[in-house]
Amino acid sequence: MKELTVSDAASEARGTSLPATAPSSWSTEDWLAVWVAFLSMALVLAGVRPGLPAFGWSEFGDLTSVVMGGQNLLRLLTVGAGVGALAAAAIFLMDGSAARFVVGFPAVYAVASLSQVVAGNVRVSAYGIEYVILAVAFGMFISNAIGVPAWLTDAIRTEFYIKTGLVILGTSILFDDLLRAGVLGITQALLVVTAVWFVCFRLARRLRVDDELATMLATAVSICGVSAAIAACGAIQGDRKKLSYVTSLVILVAAPMIVIMPQLIIAFGIPDVVGGAWLGGTLDTSASVVAAAEIVSGPARDAGVVVKLSQNVLIGVAAFILTIWWAMRDSSGSTARPGVRVIWDRFPKFVIGFLAASLMASFLLSPALLKETQGTFSAMRTIWFALAFVSIGLETRFGDLVTTQGGRPALAFLGGQAFNVVWTLLLAYLLFGGVLFPAPSFG
Repeated sequence: MKELTVSDAASEARGTSLPATAPSSWSTEDWLAVWVAFLSMALVLAGVRPGLPAFGWSEFGDLTSVVMGGQNLLRLLTVGAGVGALAAAAIFLMDGSAARFVVGFPAVYAVASLSQVVAGNVRVSAYGIEYVILAVAFGMFISNAIGVPAWLTDAIRTEFYIKTGLVILGTSILFDDLLRAGVLGITQALLVVTAVWFVCFRLARRLRVDDELATMLATAVSICGVSAAIAACGAIQGDRKKLSYVTSLVILVAAPMIVIMPQLIIAFGIPDVVGGAWLGGTLDTSASVVAAAEIVSGPARDAGVVVKLSQNVLIGVAAFILTIWWAMRDSSGSTARPGVRVIWDRFPKFVIGFLAASLMASFLLSPALLKETQGTFSAMRTIWFALAFVSIGLETRFGDLVTTQGGRPALAFLGGQAFNVVWTLLLAYLLFGGVLFPAPSFG
């Protein structure tokens, strides 16, 4: 993959290159992401819940009086100070420069907040344009049009931000939700994930894409885009620059799909429930599924959410399987039989945190407490993810999307996505269209 000067300089300064076998210290980036996430969740459960900033607005007056109002800005600064303090402490424990991190963090946080403000507009939201897309886009604009200044590089902590957010994400993946998703949703999710992953991975390898990048591409296409690619990168201890590449590719391809696919459903008279299941199996996030399916109908929206939920719960399972598979392979791609200690050292600890958070939310928290805290947990993970997506954009060069390995990874991704669209539509007809089973009723 083409070298990124800013990323390389930051990696050398921070010493964040990933070794073949991760150290077992409890102060590694993986463990510290878990500790920061659980400390944050513990504080929320104990009643420490600062006022959350509001990002929703429709008219310019709402933007200036509410979103940019003094009270809301104070909340924004308070939350930013808390997140920055936790992150700076983790950087210090990782033997990084907390001082240099503190200098650059406000800028990354400001861009992350801007992405949420723009995405909070009702018109922008109606088109399914989420903060994820905007955060990466703003970061890429800075990286490609302006350039990333040296004082900012120590605050570009993509993996740490991502892993912390993923652990908190576990609180929203509940066992009860999986049961409510139903047999049809789970069946489609399993068939989509396994078939699309295999086809995309084999296509990438046939196009001579390296195994690491092929794994991230296949996981992103088959499960749920950005979040799945992040989990895969952590599971195989992948290259951050390759993750930035995959994430940018996912967003560039997903954006037009959100607009085009609902129009195809309407134009070709695809049944609403089938169309919703199709959207749920191909679009990357629940929000984009809802935005696109709303264009079709309420039943389409409900079917799409069921299928997307079924795929989301597979993130942790996929990360676990990828970890074991990757640990059983040596550098030449052949299988090996490493000991339990080697597998443990290579196992991404954020996956343990993710699963622990999911189990905690599913079985240990009362429904009342979970309902009371879910909004705060959601806002917390959004902040960490927004920071991560800005960092990804700051590490991405437009030229790399075409020149990386001769453009072969992009071709593999497009081929995998094309198969995904066709295969998922077929499954949606078979499972939700009344072909194999009675058509389910939604709405």
